[in-house]
Amino acid sequence: MNIDVENISEVLLSRFDGLDNKADILKSRELKTLYSIIPSLPEAERAIFGKKVNELTLKLKELVEKHQQKLEVPEPIDITAPFDINQNLTNANQLLTSDNGSQHPLMRELDIVLDIFYRMGFSAIESRIIDDDFHMFGSLNFPEGHPARDDYDTFMTKDKLIAPAHTSSMQNRVIQQNKSELEHGKAIACVIPGVVFRNEDVDSRHDHTFYQVEGVYVGKNINAGNLMATLRTFLEEYFGRQLDIKSQPFYFPFTEPSFEFALSCPFCDKKGCSVCSYSGFIELLGCGMIHPNVLTQAEIDPDVYSGFAFGFGLDRLVMMKYDIEDVRNLKSSKLEFLRQFS
Repeated sequence: MNIDVENISEVLLSRFDGLDNKADILKSRELKTLYSIIPSLPEAERAIFGKKVNELTLKLKELVEKHQQKLEVPEPIDITAPFDINQNLTNANQLLTSDNGSQHPLMRELDIVLDIFYRMGFSAIESRIIDDDFHMFGSLNFPEGHPARDDYDTFMTKDKLIAPAHTSSMQNRVIQQNKSELEHGKAIACVIPGVVFRNEDVDSRHDHTFYQVEGVYVGKNINAGNLMATLRTFLEEYFGRQLDIKSQPFYFPFTEPSFEFALSCPFCDKKGCSVCSYSGFIELLGCGMIHPNVLTQAEIDPDVYSGFAFGFGLDRLVMMKYDIEDVRNLKSSKLEFLRQFS
C-alpha cells in the first residue's frame, strides 16, 4: 500500500488554521486512516510507518495545546480606567493581568482575623448591609430622640431603612439565635464582620465607609477582666508580639461599663505624630460589658448571664500592622499600592 505520511501531514497542517475547533484535527479522517493501515502492513514496514504516524500525531497535539494556551493568556486590564481604554493597551507590562491578581489586603487580613477567633472558640456570621431601626437603635438601648437617630447623622433610605453605622446592630440577632448554647451550659461566642457607614470627615485615619468586626460573648460570671484578656490575646496573636495597650472609660448606650481600647502608635513610637494626633496612642476599638437592657431585649436574664462586646475597624488594624500612613490607600485602587500585597 503506497501512502505517503509526509503528504498527509502537509494536508492536515494546511487545514489547521481554518478549523474553528482546533482539536478536530486529531479526529480527522486522514489520521484515522493512517492508524487503521498499521496492522495490515508487513512487520518490517509496520514499525517505521507507525513511528511516522505517531510523530505526526504528536506534532498536531502540540499545535492544539499551543493554540489553547494562547487562548488562556489573559488580557491585561487596568481596573482604574474606563472600560474602552482597555481595548487598545500600549503599556500592557505596566498593568495587572487577571492571572496575576491578588486578594485585597483587607480581605486577606480578615481571613487571618477570623482564623484567630476560630481558634479562640468563636464562630462567625456576616453583618447586614442594610438594617432596620430596631436592630440599629432600639435593641441597643438607644433612647428615643438620641442624635444618632437623626438622618443627618446616619445614612437612611426614604423607607427609614438604615445603612448600619456599626456591626453592633447584629448583637440582638446573634444572642437570640444562640440562646440554646446557654441552656446547654455553654457560652455564646461570635464575631461579626461587615461594612459600616458613617457621616464622617475623611482624613488619614477616618473614612465614611469601612470594615468592622464585632465580638459578642455571653455566659455566666463574665466580667471586664475576661474582655481585656480576650482582646489582648487576639491582638498579640495578630501582631505577633507583646503590646503596649491602655483602656479608658467611655460611653456607649449598649455597654456598661464602656471602654476605649488603644495601642501605642507604630509610626512614632509614642513620641506623637499627625497619625495619632500627637497622643502617642491610636484608639483601636470600643468595648464594654453588654448592658442589661440589651440582654433583656434579646430575652436573656441579666441577673443570670452577663457578657461583653467589642468592635474594631479592620481598616485601622491593617493600617497599623503594615505601617500604612493613610487609611484611604486601602480603597484608592492605586496599583502601585496594591502590588505590595500581591
